[in-house]
Amino acid sequence: MKQKRDDSNGVLLGLRPREAAKALGIGERLLWSKTNAGEIPHLRVGRAIIYPVDLLRDWMVEQAAKSAKSRPSTKKGR
Repeated sequence: MKQKRDDSNGVLLGLRPREAAKALGIGERLLWSKTNAGEIPHLRVGRAIIYPVDLLRDWMVEQAAKSAKSRPSTKKGR
């Protein structure tokens, strides 16, 4: 299947599962697990699963913020 690109600047709008896993730095099995659990943004176009790039970026920012909030502070008082 040919990838969809935004004609205005050649930017990829959505990723297939293998590409999304690589872009996120995770394995395809973890990606499928999170997809099936509804934890990661995706859409179904017919039988294809597409991961919109902009939604993945937003999701990564949200996950980083949650991770930062859940970590105990390591700064020591002066």
